Amino acid sequence: MKLSHRTLAVACMALAGACIAVAAPTPAQKVSNADTVKAYRMDAARFIYASYPERVYKGKLPPLMHAIVITEVEVDGNGAVKDVNMIRTPSHAPDVTVAVKDMINKASPLPVPSRLGGAKYTEIWLVDKSGRFQLDALTEGQR
Repeated sequence: MKLSHRTLAVACMALAGACIAVAAPTPAQKVSNADTVKAYRMDAARFIYASYPERVYKGKLPPLMHAIVITEVEVDGNGAVKDVNMIRTPSHAPDVTVAVKDMINKASPLPVPSRLGGAKYTEIWLVDKSGRFQLDALTEGQR
């Protein structure tokens, strides 16, 4: 079977296009060496901050918060979020509850709890009117 130069050129371009369409490998997942749930909570909070830097409230929070959400997050041994239990939600701002749960799930997998084999921790989300937040584990306090 003899192929023309044009057929070969089209085949090479199609092959090159297929190579470009392949997704780039994902960066290595973060690993937590925390040996307590309290220490893992700090690693998870840092990871959430790194996942949403534009949504983190910088500096001291205002005296009155728009919403406070308390979550209980369960992660498996690979850092995948298994469950997000909403312990306290703001009845006046259901959109904040939805946003917090969505941020947690989209950030999954969280750091691998390598020394714990899985973890369940509680976090307090402090949210201002702009939608920016601080986590209690890393809060800078209030004015």
